[in-house]
Amino acid sequence: MRVPLRWLGESVDLPDDVSLEHVHAALVSVGFEEEAVHAAELTGPVVVGRVLERVPEPQKNGKTINWCQVDVGDAEPRGIVCGAHNFDVGDLVVVTLPGAVLPGPFPIAARKTYGHVSDGMIASARELGLGDEHDGILRFADLGMEPPVGADAIALLGLDDAAVEINVTPDRGYAMSMRGVAREYAHATGATFSDPVDRVLPRTGDGFPVTIDDTAPIRGRVGASTFVTRVVRGIDASRPTPAWMVARLSLAGVRSISLPVDITNYVMFELGQPLHGYDLGTLQGGLTVRRATAGEHLTTLDGVERTLDAEDLVIADDAGAVGLAGVMGGARTEITAATTDVLIEAAGFDQVSIARTARRHKLPSEASRRFERGVDPLVAQAAANRAVELLVDLAGGAPDALGSTLVDESPRPTVTMRVDRAAALIGVDYTDAEVLDTLRAIGATVDVDGALLAVTPPTWRPDLVDDVSLVEEIARVVGYDRIPSVLPVAPPGRGLTRHQQARRRVSAALAAAGLTEVVTAPFVSATTAAAYPGIDPAGGPSVVLANALDSAQDRLRRSGLPALVDVARRNVSRGLVDVAVYETSRVFLPAPGVELGTVDVPVGAQRPTPETLAALDAALPSQPFHVSALLVGNAVLKQPGTAAEPFGIADALDVARIVAWAVGAELTVAQTSHPSLHPGRAASLLVGDTVVGVAGELLPERTADADLPRVVAVVELDLDALVAAAPELVDVSAIVSYPAATQDLSLVVDVSVPAGDVLTEVRAGAGDLLEYARLVDDYRGAGVDEGQKSLTFALRFRATDRTLTAAEASQARDGAVRRAGERFGATLRD
Repeated sequence: MRVPLRWLGESVDLPDDVSLEHVHAALVSVGFEEEAVHAAELTGPVVVGRVLERVPEPQKNGKTINWCQVDVGDAEPRGIVCGAHNFDVGDLVVVTLPGAVLPGPFPIAARKTYGHVSDGMIASARELGLGDEHDGILRFADLGMEPPVGADAIALLGLDDAAVEINVTPDRGYAMSMRGVAREYAHATGATFSDPVDRVLPRTGDGFPVTIDDTAPIRGRVGASTFVTRVVRGIDASRPTPAWMVARLSLAGVRSISLPVDITNYVMFELGQPLHGYDLGTLQGGLTVRRATAGEHLTTLDGVERTLDAEDLVIADDAGAVGLAGVMGGARTEITAATTDVLIEAAGFDQVSIARTARRHKLPSEASRRFERGVDPLVAQAAANRAVELLVDLAGGAPDALGSTLVDESPRPTVTMRVDRAAALIGVDYTDAEVLDTLRAIGATVDVDGALLAVTPPTWRPDLVDDVSLVEEIARVVGYDRIPSVLPVAPPGRGLTRHQQARRRVSAALAAAGLTEVVTAPFVSATTAAAYPGIDPAGGPSVVLANALDSAQDRLRRSGLPALVDVARRNVSRGLVDVAVYETSRVFLPAPGVELGTVDVPVGAQRPTPETLAALDAALPSQPFHVSALLVGNAVLKQPGTAAEPFGIADALDVARIVAWAVGAELTVAQTSHPSLHPGRAASLLVGDTVVGVAGELLPERTADADLPRVVAVVELDLDALVAAAPELVDVSAIVSYPAATQDLSLVVDVSVPAGDVLTEVRAGAGDLLEYARLVDDYRGAGVDEGQKSLTFALRFRATDRTLTAAEASQARDGAVRRAGERFGATLRD
């Protein structure tokens, strides 16, 4: 919301030396976030000039310019070149002299053009920032003004004002008006507030037929409760909007359109009540507020023909819909330059209905933004009457007795609260007088019964519905600076959960291993979701978003790998070819056969029933935490005497082991196949018999699609499952000071036997003395029979209470050979 200071000053006393910073500080103190300041873009000298002479001069390019002599109040007239032709000798015009700066910025200087030195510029309305019209220069006669020559045109046109911009939260729609902001400034500073509603002359209207036909309200909410109409006849819609009004609307962020439309916008910004004007001559019969019929069509003021929904609230005459209620009017009844009789509408519509219609048709407007937040139902008459005043004064119209007055005057619900409730909730010792004065200052009616208060909130505050919201007002208006800063003490015995601790340990371990953590969005396309199904390729469908931010990415990920592929592609394309990244994030795994959808929840302050909450829970997919990693490029860079070592499946498996080690789980590896991974270079990661992850190298077509090198190593683990399978307490072994005995073991087995299974049996057969075992070689070739392979394991033995002998280490190794032989027919390699 932009707030021009002079406009604000008409409803509240501002200091003579008021500044933008002062107004912002005052509004921030009562809870409005500072957005921006909008100072005047036009700087002088800009003066009133009278054209003394105008000589047309045709040019070789076919254009005719005017060489003018203009009196600007100096001793001698100024020679100015002007390309416009809508003025003549004797006209008063706006002259920007050298040194002035127009919006753009566009500095003015004396310059030679068309064979003359133009000592300034005669300005148009658009060049001054007063609108989009550029049919010619601005003449004061068109504005109904005859100022003295040499007068400051900036002040005359109202272009010397400035505005502050604040963020108005959805619960405080009353502040989207000068009336509301002025009241808040008065709360912040104690300045005297003058309600602009009190300055509007009362008028009545009767005889114009208006019907509210919403017998089947949507979601239990009636679409309209207030509908006021007034009629003004004999207006001249072609009259220009006064410069001061154009300047104020422009500073408030609205462009000038036409005098009647500008008047309705002006009143909306002044009082907070959106208005709509109809060409009375185009209306057929009275107006009806109703729901649209399914498939009904309406061409709105922006020229778009729209197909309406049965939920849409429309304004209709006897011939059909003439406007989307609270959002945008229809083209059939639009006010044009030929309009003479105007019907002004000031209505009150249901907040939810207007919000849904504006979003359904992607048609946000200044009116809908106010209706969504709630409009004071008692301001409608004053707003309509204010529009009548301006149409009479500025457009030459005459008020008519025809109209209607349907106002929702039902009393606001009374809220009961204790006078000490604010102190109990906020922790500040508010006095009874502070509580009562604040509630009355915001417009509430307060009845006191001992320690109990019966508070009736004002009509412009639909957000005040309980004692908590009233307490918030007390804290806000009295001052947030009264609330002390107290660091809460954490209750003993609490802290991070086991899963939270595990996630932090995993992240720290991977970062320490040299990987870089990334954070990505969870959205993927249908093609990507099919290409990366996650750990379990047959797990089920992806969650499809009903209202995706990007229609091309309308699914929630089942795997963390696609986002890492995008990260790698972006880095490699920028020359960072060695990438090792990881992410700990949620994935979304709907159960097969469970239909996901939306659940209707109560509106307002109603608490959902247990059945509704259960339905919401049932509609949510499983969302476990996965840890995913991607490695591409070289693990070891090329250097003198050392060749580069590229990342591969072994590095992905090392990442998986780091994760398992961080949570204290025992991870085993088994060969597998996976639709995202290269055949023969894919592994399942298991805890016991449960698959908790996959690792391997991406399919070459996946890497080619992403413009990545052929070999890209990846790993993905279900961190929740891994933590659940890990022991609650991790055994920590003491450091043993006795020396270790190391031996190598080469076993010949059939090529179909997985090396990981052989390693498992070696560990089991070697017994408690085995401290460490690792596969170091897989050989197939000379010296090994066809169809067999030689697996070499590095073994390390150690005892905790003595130095092992060579015989003890050999005996443990023989146990490993015996166990592998029994299980797989393994033999020692000669």
